[in-house]
Amino acid sequence: MPVTDRGSDKNLIELAKQQYENKQKSTVPSVLVPLPSKGQVYPESSPLRKGIVEMRYMTAYDEDILTNSTYIKQGIVLDKLVSALVLDAVNIDDLIVADKEAMIISARVHGYGAEYGVTVMDPNTGKALQRQMDLAKLEVNPMQLQSNNAGEFDYTDVGIAIKFTYISRKEIDSISDDHAVSDFLRASIKEVNGSRAEHDINNFIRYQMTPVESKTFRKFIADNMPSIKLESQFTGEDGGTFTAGFQIKADFFWV
Repeated sequence: MPVTDRGSDKNLIELAKQQYENKQKSTVPSVLVPLPSKGQVYPESSPLRKGIVEMRYMTAYDEDILTNSTYIKQGIVLDKLVSALVLDAVNIDDLIVADKEAMIISARVHGYGAEYGVTVMDPNTGKALQRQMDLAKLEVNPMQLQSNNAGEFDYTDVGIAIKFTYISRKEIDSISDDHAVSDFLRASIKEVNGSRAEHDINNFIRYQMTPVESKTFRKFIADNMPSIKLESQFTGEDGGTFTAGFQIKADFFWV
């Protein structure tokens, strides 16, 4: 048999395997997950723009991702899990923090249930307490701003007109500790006073934007950023209540 025929047969086999796997996945229940950003932070060309993503429920097979030692060492366990579960053509690297958190929480709720055990510090006694919280009741601060077709937002101040974007988690991780403010500004600002030239944006940040203007602009971004409040109210040992938060880490799915 010619080599080309063997290669063609191999491709057909792989295609058949993929079709079979896709058919099997289609039998797994799925859920539509609303994004805190409402899709406004993404361009209209992105499937994320519609403000919801479809995710299938976890199966026992997906638990292999959570225990993969390589993923754990690289800190990409949750990214790999979300990539495996999302049914839309979504690039996980494009997600802003709040949207990815919403998807991770949905996967946890539909995989293991909404009840989540946490260790919290009682502010009145200083003791660590084991408590349960309901992940389905986490409060969401959704996006209130309206973007243009490119997923960009307007910001104006005296003599300043900026178009900016909310940067993804991957972009945040690429910001240098030594240039945290200027790197953040360069990643966020897409146009300043009508110019989209990188040279003009860099010059504006380096020579024209004052520290007060920078702080005011960054505060505007933070104040209008969609988010999920990763906190809940708990009862202390004395019967009083207090609020405590938690972080979403690799052990989020450990039960």
